[in-house]
Amino acid sequence: MTEQVFTNARIVTATEVVFGTVQIKDGQIADVSSGRCNLPRAQDFNGDYLLPGLVELHTDNLEKYMNPRPGVDWPSESAVLAHDAQVIAAGITTVFDALSIGDVSPRGNRLRQLPVMLQAISHAHRDGHMRADHRLHLRCELSHEKTLDLFHELVEAPLVQLVSVMDHSPGQRQFVKIEKYREYYQGKYNLSDQEMDDFIDQHQQNSQRYSDSYRRSIVQHCRERTLSVASHDDATVEHARESADYGMSIAEFPTTVEAAGASHQYGLKVLMGAPNIVRGGSHSGNVAASKLAEQGVLDILSSDYYPSSLLQAAGILAATVPGYDMPKAVASVSLAPARAAGLLDRGEIRVGLRADLVRVTARTKHLAVGQVWRGGERVF
Repeated sequence: MTEQVFTNARIVTATEVVFGTVQIKDGQIADVSSGRCNLPRAQDFNGDYLLPGLVELHTDNLEKYMNPRPGVDWPSESAVLAHDAQVIAAGITTVFDALSIGDVSPRGNRLRQLPVMLQAISHAHRDGHMRADHRLHLRCELSHEKTLDLFHELVEAPLVQLVSVMDHSPGQRQFVKIEKYREYYQGKYNLSDQEMDDFIDQHQQNSQRYSDSYRRSIVQHCRERTLSVASHDDATVEHARESADYGMSIAEFPTTVEAAGASHQYGLKVLMGAPNIVRGGSHSGNVAASKLAEQGVLDILSSDYYPSSLLQAAGILAATVPGYDMPKAVASVSLAPARAAGLLDRGEIRVGLRADLVRVTARTKHLAVGQVWRGGERVF
């Protein structure tokens, strides 16, 4: 691989913004220096930002390509490549595709699609068709009777590196407000009032029957395999303490200030949705991510269902939240998620790390992705 030099760039490191030059050799960052390089082969960035490649830990974006319309199953490998193209265009060079084990939908096809999605991602990865580096994140819905068996079937897949445990049953965690649960699922699945009442009753019973024992079994297996584990929708200090006692490393989408603060205190990295930052609040009526940022208990952002929100949210944090600058905001979408997932070779612009890089223009208030490199290779 030939040597590359990027100069006249605003380089966002883990601690500062440097006007300078980055040299890439053999897919790694070979040098970072201040000042402009006059070598003829150097690429002039004209003052644009140079960021580390973004790292996404939790996205179900692929599902939109698998089912672009109700009742439409798109060819799986084509769907994976379309998803990959959107992800890389958002500046995301490492993505953990979330596969949902367990389905809360009465008419859903997540379980049927699960092996199809896994196979399509694995084949595209094997054949070198991916532009981003794809890993797998198993989202375990604890209130589904088949979850534990499916988890044991899938967890040995080579690309699996992150597991989260969640319970979306009504009356607790994300949906402590039953009316919000009813509004979300009745609208999403077009259920009658009686169907919705039955839906609520079924999932409350399933939660009581399965959630606690499934959580213990799954977390224990992950600890034996040294897989990173995330809690999901912790709502109370007790939830956060339980997650910490289980040895989890990430607290995904805590729903209250108290749960987020306790998670942070117990050493879990608090992850919130970038769409929450962009939209100015939670669609479920839970705590705003910006409030957690203001209180110093937000560590990681995830694009969740909208890939381009990751960079946009980092820009909003840097511009509007006291205590944030570009390095700190960018770390929440690069360095912090990489470390939380156990990836030590990426996430910041530093000599010796992978040359996963993003050129970003900021000619308006909106940050825009211009070019992307993964391992020193131009992929966008």
